[in-house]
Amino acid sequence: MIYRTTNQIDEIAKLAKEVILRESKKPGSMKIETKRADKRFPMTSLEISQAVSKIILPELQGFTVDVKNPEYKLEIEVRHDGAYIFMSKVPLLGGFPIGLNGKGLVMLSGGIDSPVAAYLMMKQGVEVELFHFESTPLTPLESVQKVIDISKKLAHFMPKNTIKLHLVPFIHIHEMILSKVSDPYIITIMRRMMYRLAERYALSHNILALVNGESVGQVASQTLDSIRVVENVTNMPILRPVITDDKNRIIDISKKIDTFDISIRPFSDCCAVYVPKNPITHPKLEKCLEEEQKFDFEPLLKEALEGIETLYIKPDTELIIADFGFEVKDAIENYKNSQK
Repeated sequence: MIYRTTNQIDEIAKLAKEVILRESKKPGSMKIETKRADKRFPMTSLEISQAVSKIILPELQGFTVDVKNPEYKLEIEVRHDGAYIFMSKVPLLGGFPIGLNGKGLVMLSGGIDSPVAAYLMMKQGVEVELFHFESTPLTPLESVQKVIDISKKLAHFMPKNTIKLHLVPFIHIHEMILSKVSDPYIITIMRRMMYRLAERYALSHNILALVNGESVGQVASQTLDSIRVVENVTNMPILRPVITDDKNRIIDISKKIDTFDISIRPFSDCCAVYVPKNPITHPKLEKCLEEEQKFDFEPLLKEALEGIETLYIKPDTELIIADFGFEVKDAIENYKNSQK
């Protein structure tokens, strides 16, 4: 709770005493700390603290002064429009104002890591948009619902509590990869296609970097060899905020931002469907190029980019996608019509 009064020392002291008695559970040691934001005020910060202490301490039975390890700390901020007094602080996001450092496109799965990556980028002042590859009906609609619900949590941290979620129709690319690509290279080629799509979308929408939740060595597709051959298809900066974090720290952050329970719902996304029996952990670029020669992917990429559905998600967005259709395209169209 923050309390406000005038910039008169007597009024500051009067309110300071009331705040201490109201918010302290019992008498104990205390410290008064002042910040003088209004430099026109005729007293220094230290002089304000001393003057207030001199007035109120004789009236606070059982309270003593301890400037090193106090049980209570009363803070006073003297500003142009008055004095603000408080005894507790609630930590906020911290970092930089969102948007100060440009915009990034987060490749958002329904897992634990990528929502954390999005949050950490926002904390560093990067405005984010979310880019999710959906393969309904190969993947269940519930996997898209997970992403919608995660987006609602991330929207809390965005300006105006609104975040863009782009749903990319990946089904035709997905099916072609499954039918044409050698089993060990399925995930590698799939991710190369995803990066192509993400880069092309970003370049056409003034987005400066791609963002993902990769952590070195966590899965087969996140070895250094895999990362190298996958990102070979792009020229954009790729930011990986959790690249060296262990899973426990990532989980702790996901719980802090309230996405963990959503992320662990048992519904698979593109990369978790038809996982190869023996996925390659040290793919070769030459082999990737050979695999990609087996089909013409450019028309499929164009089709996917043209079919992107964009939603503006807020924390209170009410959207149960399964209520509007069996495939994402139809469901989103029906949902948007219902909002008119």
